[in-house]
Amino acid sequence: MKAVQYRTIGAAPEVVEIPEPVAGPGQILLKVSAAGVCHSDIAVMSWPAEGFPYELPLTLGHEGVGTVAALGEGAVGVSVGDAVAVYGPWGCGTCVNCAEGRENYCLRAADLGINPPGLGNPGAMAEYMIVDDARHLTPIGDLDPVKTVSLTDAGLTPYHAIKRSLPKLLPGATAVVIGTGGLGHVAIQLLRAMTAVRVIALDVTEEKLALARTVGAHEAVLSDENAAAKVRELTGGIGAKVVFDFVGAEPTVKTAGAIASIDSDITIVGIGGGLLPVGFGVLPFSTSVSAPYWGSRKELAEVIELAHAGSVDVHVETYSIDEAPLAYERLHAGKINGRAVILPNG
Repeated sequence: MKAVQYRTIGAAPEVVEIPEPVAGPGQILLKVSAAGVCHSDIAVMSWPAEGFPYELPLTLGHEGVGTVAALGEGAVGVSVGDAVAVYGPWGCGTCVNCAEGRENYCLRAADLGINPPGLGNPGAMAEYMIVDDARHLTPIGDLDPVKTVSLTDAGLTPYHAIKRSLPKLLPGATAVVIGTGGLGHVAIQLLRAMTAVRVIALDVTEEKLALARTVGAHEAVLSDENAAAKVRELTGGIGAKVVFDFVGAEPTVKTAGAIASIDSDITIVGIGGGLLPVGFGVLPFSTSVSAPYWGSRKELAEVIELAHAGSVDVHVETYSIDEAPLAYERLHAGKINGRAVILPNG
């Protein structure tokens, strides 16, 4: 079968032929309908050889949707032919956090060497993939796989971040979304569906700001040296009650700190490496800063329900599996407006 793999440190991903996997005891073989392309993959492929945490070659793709093709011995909970989405942050299944479905915060995954698909384990960017347990599959029913696949990260991650701040996302408050790409444009829709706040979007190009307006941002502001002052002006000098930074680079976290109001939340989701100083007098009083990770199994089911209700619509560009390296090139160059999706069997 064809697969997209990262094979050599510092090299571009390659489309290769590898053997079709076979489901072992308790495992599920999934015929992949769609796989998402994410900046996290580019981050992994940018790491130096020293300390690289995964074995190569690595089949990419931590966003996956498909149909159950076969069940390993003893596998229960799904049936052949079921349309499912893959829950990515696999955990041990037995610690106190996993028992609550919060496998994204598994206490033992690192010690046990448990990794997500595409981020250590073979991922979804192949014609077939192995899922270790049925609990990591969420039914999608009649949803379009192409529109649904990115919800497993680009939907789940902002949903988790937003839920943490719901007590502050009240009518009359302002939420700012920095970075309106794959995750950010979904976050805007989720904020509009889940709250009554005013949403201000920040990004560096007019094309991305146009997408932000299309999906529901009340205001769209160019993310430059004047952005903080503009947000302050739009909020009557108060600032934002919650700031979601989906970039996480030094300039954006600085902007996040500059636009936060008193008793606000700053949530750094992006992995751009920026650091935000925290301390008395550095940020407005009672400001909380967090860096959440992915989301729980229950939250993925909730995101899928929002998709069934028509509350979220991921803007996608589709590519064949042979075009996957091109999709990564375009993503790295900032040319993807929304989310890129690979069709391994399309």
